[in-house]
Amino acid sequence: MTQPHLSPLGQTVAYASRYDAGLLFPIPRAQGRAELGLGQALPFHGVDIWNAYELSWLDARGKPCVALGEFRVPASSPAIVESKSFKLYLNSFNQERIGDAQALREVLVRDLSAAAGAPVAVTITPPERFADVALAELAGESIDALELEIDDYGPPNAGHLRLADEAGEVEESLTSDLLKSNCPVTGQPDWASLQIRYAGRRIDRAGLLRYVISFREHAGFHEQCVERIHVDLMRRCAPRWLEVQARYTRRGGLDINPWRATHAGQPPNPRGARQ
Repeated sequence: MTQPHLSPLGQTVAYASRYDAGLLFPIPRAQGRAELGLGQALPFHGVDIWNAYELSWLDARGKPCVALGEFRVPASSPAIVESKSFKLYLNSFNQERIGDAQALREVLVRDLSAAAGAPVAVTITPPERFADVALAELAGESIDALELEIDDYGPPNAGHLRLADEAGEVEESLTSDLLKSNCPVTGQPDWASLQIRYAGRRIDRAGLLRYVISFREHAGFHEQCVERIHVDLMRRCAPRWLEVQARYTRRGGLDINPWRATHAGQPPNPRGARQ
């Protein structure tokens, strides 16, 4: 079963407090990529970085433990994991006795890799290292202060994207805190900060901001939205290289942060103020 509307994901469900890997609900990436005209040969590299702020379990003697979790799912994996199912899965450890954090990590790697269909990297940060997790906003110049008339809130309109009337190439990082879309399962709003780094002919900033805002009523998973932005920018503006990253605000103790680029790499994981 891979259709979210046939699942209990958008409905009221009981929260399991004992470990249950069957709660994970994978959704094939091909469903969203087909809408963009993408096949198996992807025009980008990437990773989806998940942060879990409500990770808890019991130690061997029954005392609760807490930690932060980071999960990196490669964009080449056949499936994404639906976020509510991920939350339910993590909550299923709440009353489960596990020897130590390393044993928990091994279970998480096994289950999440099986659900995604590719190796998932897992990092667990214990309380004694919480102070190391500092806030850091996405680097770049914000385009949000542009004075514009806006009347297009969806569907995403790549027609707004164009090159500026300037010769020569630039290399720059642009940011916006105005990205919003809606969850296709629950209809709830998804809020994000966006970073676009590129080299090539200068992209028209007014058109870029109008394009970002045109996602406002769009129903799409976080990963699919970022892939659409990357594909549309490459098709319309043809930069020499391009990185697109979105830092979504958390829901249910989880945030999702997709990164797509014309080159391979592992991006940093800065926690923004809204996260």
